Amino acid sequence: MSDFAFVSPRWLPGGNLQTIWAAMVSGRPPKGAPMAFRRERWTTPDGDFIDVDFRDAPAPLPSRPLLVLFHGLEGSSQSHYARAFADFAQSRGMDYAVPHFRGCSGELNLAPRAYHSGDYEEIGWILARLKARHTAAGGGAVIAAGVSLGGNALLRWAEEAGRSAGETVSAVASVCAPLDLAAGGMAIGRGFNRLAYTRMFLNTMKPKALAKLQQHPGLFDRDALLAARDLYAFDNIFTAPLHGFRDTDDYWTRGSAKPHLDAIRIPALVLNARNDPFVPARSLPRQEDVGPNVTLWQPEHGGHVGFASGSLPGDVSQMPQAVGGWLHSRI
Repeated sequence: MSDFAFVSPRWLPGGNLQTIWAAMVSGRPPKGAPMAFRRERWTTPDGDFIDVDFRDAPAPLPSRPLLVLFHGLEGSSQSHYARAFADFAQSRGMDYAVPHFRGCSGELNLAPRAYHSGDYEEIGWILARLKARHTAAGGGAVIAAGVSLGGNALLRWAEEAGRSAGETVSAVASVCAPLDLAAGGMAIGRGFNRLAYTRMFLNTMKPKALAKLQQHPGLFDRDALLAARDLYAFDNIFTAPLHGFRDTDDYWTRGSAKPHLDAIRIPALVLNARNDPFVPARSLPRQEDVGPNVTLWQPEHGGHVGFASGSLPGDVSQMPQAVGGWLHSRI
């Protein structure tokens, strides 16, 4: 069930090592230098703001495509996969944009909310604005990819938009998205995942939540948030109630893209490595779970947004080239 012929190098065995190595070593920019972007701040319909980072095509041509990337949990335009997709866009003469979910651009947002895996209304507003401005500038088609959390949210938008999605984008792709949020949430809350990944995420998410509480006193129970030791508890205290969900179970159920994949009416690629420590292979969609517009790639290896290949220290360009190439071919 995969047209992505990815094979992990022998020196990089196992989903955890493939995940960590790509993020910490092979995806690192030279000498730690950040990639240069042009940033715009947009006012949201509810009076808040988001920051969008752009890289224009090296030699802008009429009808050039725009590639939009939605990052993962606590990611940004400087995440290893975002930089790799930027390089791909440049190599194909495409404009490139990375919208930051609220609070992820280095500055806390203003409203009593943050972002979540099912934030399809935000995705829709961002894509519509990008499409309008790209068209006004003489650009051509818009294609969009989402990584992890951003991939699930992008697919939820495509599901909700139905046939009208084609008025905005030509195709979408998700990479390592936890399409069954409950299965992913439980996986990341156990064993090594709990000790490593859950702790890493909570180390940035908790301070942001506490800063949000300073902005909006009484927004949630501070002591309960400090006591949270996994994403289930964090989402129960912070993410779910701030975004209109009853609790974590309601959020994870309503936010999951997997149950609605057959509603997608535009070309959609769904890539998941079967050894992803965040996304159990048993939770991945089967061909009978999706409609004719959805292509499933499920290679045996790659980890969670890893896919490093080649000799030490490894290169992370193979996945963006494959996913980006698939999107570009659907224009």
